[in-house]
Amino acid sequence: MKKIFIPVIISAIALLASCNPNRLEIEQKAVVSTETFYKTDADAESAMVAAYQGFLWNICSREGGSIYAPFRACFNNCADDFYAAGEFFGDNDFMAAMNEFRYDSSSEVIRNCYNNIYYAMYYSNLVIEHFKDGLPDGTKTATTKRVVAEARVLRAYMHMMLAIGWENPPLVDHLLTGSENPYNCDADQMGEKKLTHNQLLEWCAKECETAVEDLDERKDPTDKDGSVKVTKGFANAVAGKAYLFAGKYNEAKTALKKVIDSKKYELVPGVNYADNFHIEGDCNAEKIFEANLEINSSISVWWDIVNRSTWMEANIWNWRSDHFVANPSSSYSSIDGWGGSGVPQAFADKFIANDGLNSYRLKATIINIDDVVYNTVYGDGIGIKDDQGKIIKKADDMTLDEKKATGVLGLDARGLYGQSFWLPLKPVCKVTDLVGPGQNQRLNNFTIMRYAEVLLMYAECQAILGDDGTGLKAITDIQNRAGSKTVSTQLTLDVVKSEKQFEMWLEGCRFADCVRWGDFDGMKNAGKNVTNLYDKITRAPKSDDVNVVWENGTEANSRFYTVSTHAALDRGDKIGFVEGKHNYFPFPFNAIQVNPNLKQHSGWE
Repeated sequence: MKKIFIPVIISAIALLASCNPNRLEIEQKAVVSTETFYKTDADAESAMVAAYQGFLWNICSREGGSIYAPFRACFNNCADDFYAAGEFFGDNDFMAAMNEFRYDSSSEVIRNCYNNIYYAMYYSNLVIEHFKDGLPDGTKTATTKRVVAEARVLRAYMHMMLAIGWENPPLVDHLLTGSENPYNCDADQMGEKKLTHNQLLEWCAKECETAVEDLDERKDPTDKDGSVKVTKGFANAVAGKAYLFAGKYNEAKTALKKVIDSKKYELVPGVNYADNFHIEGDCNAEKIFEANLEINSSISVWWDIVNRSTWMEANIWNWRSDHFVANPSSSYSSIDGWGGSGVPQAFADKFIANDGLNSYRLKATIINIDDVVYNTVYGDGIGIKDDQGKIIKKADDMTLDEKKATGVLGLDARGLYGQSFWLPLKPVCKVTDLVGPGQNQRLNNFTIMRYAEVLLMYAECQAILGDDGTGLKAITDIQNRAGSKTVSTQLTLDVVKSEKQFEMWLEGCRFADCVRWGDFDGMKNAGKNVTNLYDKITRAPKSDDVNVVWENGTEANSRFYTVSTHAALDRGDKIGFVEGKHNYFPFPFNAIQVNPNLKQHSGWE
């Protein structure tokens, strides 16, 4: 598909204005000085494009020296419905440590996520600082007011995520001087700006509400440009989410209802549900805001595609296809992966019980190992061979019974670490998502907010405050679009919790929701039972295997089975969520080192 590009002039100076020396390696084109910049409406537009670029690079991409998107890793890996899997225990351990709650303040995932949010915020503060009073002559044009409003909402969103992740992070509402070391937002030294955790979230909401007046509104659900920039809809959505997390349900409901009543957003049809997570769904009717990735042929592939895309995150999430006897990836992605995302069986069972096996949502989210092995189109070169290695029957021509009996398909003896009978599908790249077949640079946009999340948050407010019927409609809209066999007749908080878990899986919601709901039980057991998936044709169960579970109940009726492991626990690691400690991430060790005013959370000193 053709990507959307908002036509404005990009100034190199705004792209280079970070104190991190790595940012200074960007190829410089038409560099201008600050004395001649920040003067015109065109400069304001360019500075705001740089703020979007900084947001894309730092929040959505690999920046920080890592080969994954740390923002997504922080807010997804700690959930109770996900295994940070891999080739074996210890593979991708920086991710698994998050999943099993054995991380500390030196975690690179936490460090890069935290630092990157503030790096991205710097670009927004540049816009606000230079144009909050208009042009140099004091004229506040429509352009300067709009870009300042857009930057304020981006900054509010980033502060909201910092509050959700770190409880009392520094409030950085201005450009910091070189010697300025900000305090935690609730420190006494903040004076009139001293804010509790909930007050910081309310500050985020009020920033958005103040900015709304000067923002553009998406024209209608077909307006693609309106999904890749900050609009009234995104501002109201962020305000609603911030109020919700602050426990201000009336205020949250009001803000979220504005998004719904605007009629600028729609759930895409169920048959197109999976498009939401691939390039075909970029800028669709459901996207309230997503970071737009547009290839720039004027700069190198490294600085353009690699640094601005999720790059090798595609590898981390994709299946460990080299552990299959016959590679199934060609039908889905064209690239092999590191198998870093796993589906706990308990989550799959709960999902199936709610949705049934044929819902659009389930089929776009997870896939059964039988479907992967038996329903893949393998093409030429895979099948039963004679003694000379010549294929005498292609896999694609076999009956199902023949496929079930043959060893030319299935898993090899190593199996799949961190997998159940269900594999992830939602985060797996399609060929069309990639810069080219077999290449691991992923080019679809990075979704920040979908309309489905707004409906779910609105329904939650209604469930708490007392529903007038609109909350139930929001939930049933979600369920009907999903093609779920469950369509609720009354609205309860438990219904909202279940629907949000299924709908928003791996979209950065579950961990934060569990914390604010106090639903810790699943996370307390993290790491205590990580399953390995095996194929009895290539590996028969061993005498020391723990808790062998056959897919269809018995060995006679099954080919695949799982074995329980708990390697981190066996080696003496402290694992599992500890209430009062893991509710929030620790401030990174390096941030504490360089900033004496930043105080660490209790339990992380």
